[in-house]
Amino acid sequence: MANQTTQLYQQHNIEEYFIEKEPFYLEVADEIDIFEAAYHQRVPVLLKGPTGSGKTRFVEYMSWRLNQARKRDGRADQMSPLVTVACHEDLTASDLVGRYLLEPEGTRWIDGPLTRAVKHGGICYLDEVVEARKDTTVLIHPLSDHRRLLHIEKIGEVLESHPNFLLVISYNPGYQSALKDLKHSTRQRFIAIEFDFPPRDLEGPIIQHESGVDITKAQQLALLGEKVRNLIGQGLQEGVSTRLLIYAGKLIEHGIAPRRACEVAIVWGLTDDHETQASVMEIVTSIFP
Repeated sequence: MANQTTQLYQQHNIEEYFIEKEPFYLEVADEIDIFEAAYHQRVPVLLKGPTGSGKTRFVEYMSWRLNQARKRDGRADQMSPLVTVACHEDLTASDLVGRYLLEPEGTRWIDGPLTRAVKHGGICYLDEVVEARKDTTVLIHPLSDHRRLLHIEKIGEVLESHPNFLLVISYNPGYQSALKDLKHSTRQRFIAIEFDFPPRDLEGPIIQHESGVDITKAQQLALLGEKVRNLIGQGLQEGVSTRLLIYAGKLIEHGIAPRRACEVAIVWGLTDDHETQASVMEIVTSIFP
């Protein structure tokens, strides 16, 4: 078992973390300029917004964009990998920093994703950071101020970040509570870029590109998203994400009737409340008779 685990970890070469193909992303405001300025000034970035509003896609796009600029400038040797961590309530400091592995010859230290990003000058993206344990998030404090240091207590080392390292975190304010909120001591170490669902004139082309459905259906789905989001606070905690609209478009493109596609991808996906389902279905029927 130990050998199998070791082989698994050995496969994690830093080359795996590069975005090779351009992610599709349409700018909504000035978020690209803001992120680039923050990156070049090594200012940590907080992305906040509802689920499915494009936060992860944006980080992937910016990682690709920054590396393309390096290639054009003849600095391909300075490429920055994108290391993404999906945070959860059981995430420990060891999961981020690293741990010792037991092997027949003894023990061997394996770097965690955060350590790899710090060493190789990557962008470390902690997705839904409020889901992680608070004692784990404290670990990032020395990385997100002027020190830019990572303390690895288990091996007694303090790593100074590579000049290209940047810490990016995200969370969904709609799910915050007294128990799951971003501590002020953490929040005030980052600049914040707010995300929301794109306006209809942009969301339509996004749905078309991602699902393959024709532009007419894509615009109808964007209109559906806009109308459903008006129900927030009237039975819906959060509006339909662009991601769900894309899923509906994918089903339609594959031959599923639009109303049925919207029912399974949107109506049933959003809520279990029968009255709210009926209200959303009325909107679907008005757009797809």
